[in-house]
Amino acid sequence: MAAEPSPSSLAYRTTGSTLLHPVSDLLGIPLDQVNFVACQLFALLAAFWFRIYLSPEKTSSAIRHAFAAIFGIYFVIFCFGWYSIHLFVLVLICYGILITSSTHNVHRYSFVVAMGYLTVCHISRIYIFHYGILTTDFSGPLMIVTQKITTLAFQIHDGLGRKTEDLTPEQLRLAIKVRPSFLEYISYLLNFLSVIAGPCSSYKDYVAFIEGRHIHMKLLEMNWKQKGYSSLPNPSPTGAVMHKLCITLVSLFFFLTLTKAYPVTCLVDDWFVNEASFLSRLCYLYIVMQASKPKYYFAWTLADAVNNAAGYGFSGVDKNGNFCWNLLSNLNIWKIETATSFKMYIENWNIQTAIWLKCVCYERAPCFPTALTFILSALWHGVYPGYYFTFLTGILVTLAARAMRTTCRHFFLSSETLKTAYDVITWASTQLAVSYTVAPFVMLAVEPALTLYKSLYFHLHIISLLIILILPIKPQTTRQSQTLNSFHNKEKT
Repeated sequence: MAAEPSPSSLAYRTTGSTLLHPVSDLLGIPLDQVNFVACQLFALLAAFWFRIYLSPEKTSSAIRHAFAAIFGIYFVIFCFGWYSIHLFVLVLICYGILITSSTHNVHRYSFVVAMGYLTVCHISRIYIFHYGILTTDFSGPLMIVTQKITTLAFQIHDGLGRKTEDLTPEQLRLAIKVRPSFLEYISYLLNFLSVIAGPCSSYKDYVAFIEGRHIHMKLLEMNWKQKGYSSLPNPSPTGAVMHKLCITLVSLFFFLTLTKAYPVTCLVDDWFVNEASFLSRLCYLYIVMQASKPKYYFAWTLADAVNNAAGYGFSGVDKNGNFCWNLLSNLNIWKIETATSFKMYIENWNIQTAIWLKCVCYERAPCFPTALTFILSALWHGVYPGYYFTFLTGILVTLAARAMRTTCRHFFLSSETLKTAYDVITWASTQLAVSYTVAPFVMLAVEPALTLYKSLYFHLHIISLLIILILPIKPQTTRQSQTLNSFHNKEKT
């Protein structure tokens, strides 16, 4: 059996550029993480330059597409070296499918090939190349590209292969009537704004951004005259970018302190398993899971800021007349941390992936849409056993939480005091339930997940099963249906 690599060698291992090795050495941060952050910071500067010097008023759409794609391809090669070939192979294969397949089958072929290739890469990365030791690797961008490929294929199928009356309002709005050119296709999939950390966006929104119609299109959608504007405004993203950069700095601080002080391995050490009381274990589980969040807050908020800096991500005007730049936001931190229901929590975590799952699976599944959506989400994340522990537990908790809420909540609405008490109890219950559910996702392997759940007596599994068996589960409303399918967990940064 091969010897385990030393910690020092792991800290500076990367498949990409070693140019920033001195920075990695100085800060004591793994080189793959340094490369990731460096590319995102450079992308932020490039985004400002892109918006100012390559604006649609000054530059043709073809040039904007070309520069966005060239920068993106360079970033991928810088971060992942020759492993980036996996992205390029998948992109080229799926373009061949896109231009040769019939409109009735393009979505099926694209979905099978993209998900199949991603799954093979997930398996080979772990079991053949032993590649799972890196915190950032080519599978992250490959997951984003897979989302975009399948989203585009389904929207082309909607626009060219289905009748208008068979489409939902959202499918009709996003349906694509003309297949993209190769340049448009490459730009959409590999642009520097989202190729490293996402998020996935619709093809129509992206092309509108490149062509300079994005902001005006969103203003017309929400009828800007009713918001009190006498002429079409031209909002600036600078304020939104600065706000999001402040969030990334705070998240980075907590990542460098809290995350390192409470690693997930704490949940299976001797003290936690053999000596701590049950209440102490619950509290410690919550702290450790909280400590695992800042890296996601950092990566997703920075990615959002990069898109906004380029002028992409405008979503309209809120009820107070403020311009909103959250079209591509992947999370709402305040709503996550104050969530008083499982539903509220999962609606505000990894939002763009939830939209993708709804677009390609939940709305189109011929039967068992919830189960199929959970399975797709698990497959998309990877093949680590911990992912499947989390998603199976998530199904139970989601059903139990819905049953409890629909059965009991109305008893606590008669007075403000009762409602406040209910909110406090449900907040604590939600946060602990989420921590319990997602712990295996972070642990990855079977043994530590089982060790953790044994130490907690599988209490949430048992409670959820009892609730489902005892309390009636009322039929889902449309909103509940949309929420249940959106359950998914942390993806890699």
